[in-house]
Amino acid sequence: MTQQRRLGARELLDTVLDDASWQSWDAAPDQSGAPGSAYAAELAAAAERSGCDEAIITGEGRIHGRRVAVIAGEFRFLAGSIGAVAAERIVLAFERAVREELPVFAAPSSGGTRMQEGTPAFVGMVKISAACAQLKAAGLPYLVYLRHPTTGGVFASWGSLGQVTVAEPGAMIGFLGARVYEALYGQPFPDGVQTAENLFEHGLIDAILPVEALAETADRALNVLMGPREDVPDVPELVKEPLADIPAWESIVRSRRDDRPGVRALLKLGATDVLPLHGTGQGEYDPGMLMALARFGGAPCIVLGQDRRGQTLDTPLSPKGLRVARRGMALARELDLPLVSIVDTAGAALSKEAEEGGMAGEIARCLADLVTLEAPTLCVLLGQGTGGGALAVMPADRVICAQHSWLSPLPPEGASVILHRDTEHAPDLAAAQRVRSVDLLADGIVDRIVAEHPDAADEPEEFCRRMSQTIQHELAVLARERPADRLAARLARYRALGGRRPGTTVS
Repeated sequence: MTQQRRLGARELLDTVLDDASWQSWDAAPDQSGAPGSAYAAELAAAAERSGCDEAIITGEGRIHGRRVAVIAGEFRFLAGSIGAVAAERIVLAFERAVREELPVFAAPSSGGTRMQEGTPAFVGMVKISAACAQLKAAGLPYLVYLRHPTTGGVFASWGSLGQVTVAEPGAMIGFLGARVYEALYGQPFPDGVQTAENLFEHGLIDAILPVEALAETADRALNVLMGPREDVPDVPELVKEPLADIPAWESIVRSRRDDRPGVRALLKLGATDVLPLHGTGQGEYDPGMLMALARFGGAPCIVLGQDRRGQTLDTPLSPKGLRVARRGMALARELDLPLVSIVDTAGAALSKEAEEGGMAGEIARCLADLVTLEAPTLCVLLGQGTGGGALAVMPADRVICAQHSWLSPLPPEGASVILHRDTEHAPDLAAAQRVRSVDLLADGIVDRIVAEHPDAADEPEEFCRRMSQTIQHELAVLARERPADRLAARLARYRALGGRRPGTTVS
């Protein structure tokens, strides 16, 4: 396992924070070690060795000029262990951040609970977790940098509650102590499990970053997480233009081109401050579902994008991908950020693994979570829109559709097999089922069509910029609506679907 040189808490802050911006919030500790006791001697020796008066230092500084609260662990102080004094410092820092409306940047490095203080120190993790939850309930961002090592109760409380969580390369990160495991079970704990790289592979952290990259990454994250919710600048609508009467089957064929721009192209060409997030945070990830923080113009948002690059015949969109989507919905709810979902899927996985992984339940939970989400929601039908995998991230306040995107309960070939026991009737069924963009508009399923000239694959940059402008316009409109009115209108919209209504606008 490759590890960087272990930085102390103050060295870390000198690297991440703007020059001369650090201000401590800590008072001199009233340590719990009885005078003359062995523990008191340990505390004094730890202070001398580390240059800190406890295993935690708290305060504030600036990252690219933005004021942030900071909680940092000092491993050289009794292995960064958390006792009563350290726990109280952490809680006080969270509480002050709430009062002063500051985001929190936490950088734990710890062996866990302080054994010298026993169970009282152990249950202190409860109040730390409660204070962190109160910060998030106030809509304030919580960023975590897991350093080498972060283990035990620290990892199982404030180390695992970040909205964005990144880790030091090569860091040992895990819940149980390897030495304890070996003592209890008589064999070593398997190599390579408690590493930052393994956690990333299993979707438990968002990225692995050297300390030198933290300031820029935190700045990008906070540009989104602390971005304006209401005072979003107006963006003009695209000029309306007539659309050719393209047969549904032709649009379907065009949507399947390998060179058609997907969510990655849209973010690259049409968004700023893009920060990919990774996995569910619960041990899963799916390459077919991209999640990111981003800004479209002045509007910050959470992006959920079905990634055509990550979906293949061998690895179609899985239940894990929908659980990634539900993490994004939870973040949008927690932070009151708009959610932009991008539909582009040939269909969810049809397999034993998908059935046993709860595909149907995940589709149902996505639908319920998304349609009742209090934050503003915007859906973009960007490419293929097949089945429940597409529908799961579609219900939104506003739905934009690329001209050659479509939405169908099955691929037309599948519908043809059901009705005719062949695939030759697919083009006719695509027309009959009203899957194409102009039919979706007429039926009230989408609100706006973004034209392709004549195909997004032939003009990817221009198309992505038009789509980005439309997203910016719609997000600005949504930002001006009262949340209760917006949610009521969304629920009424989907309650009424099934009839016909005139389309509103065509861009």
